Amino acid sequence: MNIPENLKYTNEHEWIRVEGETAYVGITDFAQNELGEIVFVEVETVGETLAAGAVFGTVEAVKTVSDLNMPVSGEVLEFNENLNDHPEVVNQDPYGEGWMIKISVPNPAELDALLDAEGYKAII
Repeated sequence: MNIPENLKYTNEHEWIRVEGETAYVGITDFAQNELGEIVFVEVETVGETLAAGAVFGTVEAVKTVSDLNMPVSGEVLEFNENLNDHPEVVNQDPYGEGWMIKISVPNPAELDALLDAEGYKAII
């Protein structure tokens, strides 16, 4: 199981990687493995400001559909359009090319409430 040390994690299996005042968000290696083959990622919240924990989209696998939750509050700036044609990238590279959204991070202190790699390992 791949759990990079440089990311923060939610109890709902999302990860966040902060780069300056913005951040990339996706689902963890554990989550993509549990879901199975991902066939569709839907995000209709670009341009919206959402609270931490709010649903920003859904991920559809062969056997289920799951909500995607914001790890921290912020504006959804961008959706990874590559996932429209290649949703399987989330299975192949969940922490790299399989990122789902790019968000603003107006309150970096919210990151302190998230799990580090060791904390995430403890819940899975």
